[in-house]
Amino acid sequence: MKRREFITLIGTAAAWPLAARAAPDQVRRIGILSVISEGDPQVRANRGALESGLHALGWIVERNIHLESHWTDDESLLRKYAAELVGASPDVLITEGTAALAPVKRATKSIPIVFVNVSDPVGQGFVASLARPGGNATGFTLFEFSMATKWVDILRELAPTTKHIGFFFNPVMHPYSNLFFQGVQAATETFKIDLNAIPVEEDADIERSLAALAQQPDSGLIVLHDPFTIKRRDFVITQVARHRIPTVYALRVFARSGGLISYGVDLADPWRRAATYIDRILKGANPGELPVQQPTKFELVINLRTAKTLGLTVPPTLLTTADEVIE
Repeated sequence: MKRREFITLIGTAAAWPLAARAAPDQVRRIGILSVISEGDPQVRANRGALESGLHALGWIVERNIHLESHWTDDESLLRKYAAELVGASPDVLITEGTAALAPVKRATKSIPIVFVNVSDPVGQGFVASLARPGGNATGFTLFEFSMATKWVDILRELAPTTKHIGFFFNPVMHPYSNLFFQGVQAATETFKIDLNAIPVEEDADIERSLAALAQQPDSGLIVLHDPFTIKRRDFVITQVARHRIPTVYALRVFARSGGLISYGVDLADPWRRAATYIDRILKGANPGELPVQQPTKFELVINLRTAKTLGLTVPPTLLTTADEVIE
């Protein structure tokens, strides 16, 4: 072996812990990059779902598979970790969110990628189509059109007199928000409800926009999920409560943090389902021939404590269908 090739081989191998290199013929390496920060409780749920799914298929962590993971909502770190993971040449990469998938997809055209919780992989150019993605990536989307309609339905059940709805999102961290907006718009037009897009990029935007929305009688709010709103969820929830605005959030974590109600995808479920694609790819399947799958598991969470604070009575139809009721 040439000296330069030997040094390159040693440098690449050093990027992975000894446990992953102890039996190269048996231990397969999976690189993980997620837009959720390390300290978020969702990380444990997502990783647990992935490991559980892999275990059911015979892949045991640190026995015949090794996971090298990075969890962050910092875009500069996402780019750095993407380069590191790709440089280490894992057998498969799994990414969560658009901001994690984008730098990984730019960095490699050959390493198989399984993405989860990406809203519009076709529109953003990550795959050619849902049925035949082509290239080296496939995975599981975060968006299903009926979600947006459901948010409007929930607001109308909670507050039947709703005449105005604000649509809260961060345009930088949620560049695909228009998908959801179009769904909400279609539903509000049916019921002749005014809809206002509310882009927020800093705390002052949150305060100012909620104060303005509260000035309109019979207003409601839909808060979209992205790293910005998730990180600031306590501040958002506090401001919403201050102005007593009935609000539907897109993720369970908001309701558990004191938000009124949430309806959306179970974020951990695609990780469990991703294990099946990882298994197939490790056994020789081409990711470009594995169809991109849409969400199948949704969850409704109601915070009754917050409902009482806002003076709202939650209809029995919502309570009986809720996956979780916080009292």
